[in-house]
Amino acid sequence: MAITLNPNPSDSSSAMNRGRPGTSATALAMRQKVSEKKTRIRGFPNKELIKFCRGMASMLKAQINTSDALKYYSFDHPNAEVRKTLTAVREQIDSGVPAFAAFAKTKRFDDKTVGLIRAGSESGQLHRAFAAMSHRLKKEMEYKAKLKKATLLPGMIICILIGLFIGAQLKVVPQVEGILDDIGQEPDPFSKFMFTVSHVTQKVWPAVVLLIGGGVTMFFVSEKARNQMLYLLMSRWRLLKNLIMGMRQMMFLGTLNMLHSNGINLTKAVETAAETVKGTPLFSELIEAGKKYKHTGLPFSEAMKKFTSCDPQVSHMISIGERSSSLENQLELLTTMYEEDVEQLMGDFTAAINFFALVLACVLICCVFIGAFLPIFLMGPKMMQGSGI
Repeated sequence: MAITLNPNPSDSSSAMNRGRPGTSATALAMRQKVSEKKTRIRGFPNKELIKFCRGMASMLKAQINTSDALKYYSFDHPNAEVRKTLTAVREQIDSGVPAFAAFAKTKRFDDKTVGLIRAGSESGQLHRAFAAMSHRLKKEMEYKAKLKKATLLPGMIICILIGLFIGAQLKVVPQVEGILDDIGQEPDPFSKFMFTVSHVTQKVWPAVVLLIGGGVTMFFVSEKARNQMLYLLMSRWRLLKNLIMGMRQMMFLGTLNMLHSNGINLTKAVETAAETVKGTPLFSELIEAGKKYKHTGLPFSEAMKKFTSCDPQVSHMISIGERSSSLENQLELLTTMYEEDVEQLMGDFTAAINFFALVLACVLICCVFIGAFLPIFLMGPKMMQGSGI
């Protein structure tokens, strides 16, 4: 009997795999996606990044080279991930890779951080870049904490009260209506209205809860949905618009001032500073303004005025800086002004949210009380009439 050898054993295994479930191209692609999700690298923690930037700024200012500064900071650090990441960065730098590229290769630092490191390296002022990053990150964390404090607790209270209202309309009010039916008494006009509200609530509450839950989920998950919701709210609420735009312009102007004051040309500085507002409509506007300034010879103040939604005072003061050769001073003044404005707007926003939450909480409590308990009080005379008393 002649035996035929398979010159390519992988062909037979491939043929066998084709007959097995779960080995199709689609299944393999799905497995690859799952493995990519599992190996997705998390970003560098913000709190740790602030400490790192401050430490690097102080060591670089003391004329310690970048590689040694990374070694000193990572040595015996309590966080193993931080040690691993910074060691990888140091090894890349020691092998001749530029500092910004070494940080980028770890994939644990965002584009804004890498851009600032690159700008600091090119200007020879890397310590100032790290100092600026720590300041920017600290401000961002402060404002995020204030926004959470202003919105999270009132939101939780309102959700609890909405749940109490729905529960009362589903359980308590129908029981009151049933008791009146049992004794054969006609409800008064107010009670009849509350019973109607209860009937409507019983029909629509699942859809309303799903709509609210879906909206909140989309806001936190989808960047596009978040921007659209914010745009809608900003178009209706001037205080929120001023707060959000103030924070965005403050971050952009502060970074632009740091870069320009360290010798980075304005075009490059605008491109890097725009990364601080990436993911917002202002990012594309600033990039467009930078391109117009670079390719058409249009003054930067005019480009900001025509192609961005920044406040008029921004283009006005930049124009003063361009005409008087004091752009650095004007950018620093603008940054200080917006920091002060944002602090005041944050206080006004917190007060407005607290007042709104208080009013809404009072309304919901009144609805729960009136809808659930007032018909019970009004039912007393009816029950007395039904019993012949």
